Amino acid sequence: MGMPFKAHLSGQRIFACSKCGVHLAYYEDIVSKSFQGRHGRAYLFDSVVNVSVGEKENRTLITGLHSVADIQCNVCHSTLGWKYVSASAEETLPRESPQLITPSLCNYCVIGMFAA
Repeated sequence: MGMPFKAHLSGQRIFACSKCGVHLAYYEDIVSKSFQGRHGRAYLFDSVVNVSVGEKENRTLITGLHSVADIQCNVCHSTLGWKYVSASAEETLPRESPQLITPSLCNYCVIGMFAA
């Protein structure tokens, strides 16, 4: 198997994997910062790159039962968060497809500087 494809995001404000530094998302793609993940606060992104999607599974979250799949870094294979696959309640359907990333598992970069 060859090297994984890595998308490079240009711009001033991006999120990157904390283990390998590969780009993940633009700051501007954050839809919401008011989510809780397994490891604390989580951000809901409209779009992320350089991730692979794991197996779909049902999880009971704060808002009910959801079908989700973990997302991992394409380069170092660290689990970064999860992706909504489907929701059981009709009112939660608009949330399907966006990805949640736990900030403690990635770095926020401003032109190459890593913030804690």
